Amino acid sequence: MNKVGKNDFVSGYVPHHNHGSVDYTSIADGHVHQCLDVTSPPISAQEGGHIHYTEGYVLFEDGHSHYYKAYSGPPIPVGNGMHVHYYDFYTTEDDGHRHRITGVDQPAPGNK
Repeated sequence: MNKVGKNDFVSGYVPHHNHGSVDYTSIADGHVHQCLDVTSPPISAQEGGHIHYTEGYVLFEDGHSHYYKAYSGPPIPVGNGMHVHYYDFYTTEDDGHRHRITGVDQPAPGNK
């Protein structure tokens, strides 16, 4: 079995991978939440690409938390045989407000 290291160049699609991310929500009601996330394995998409699903809770802050469910955008090659995905979604409304989360997840092997 071939093992792929985090710094190995991989041309093409790696079928069993996921992405992690560490981000902060937008400011709402005077505070932010940290969002620590790991995506699902890839989900086949149009034109041979893939996306990822994620769901979870942002960290408890200001007496409450928020839940989210979201899909990433398609893969974005970033060089060295790696790719990332862009995400842009909103949390649930809790304590009278919601937060937006946008960004790019951590690189994973494969340039597609």
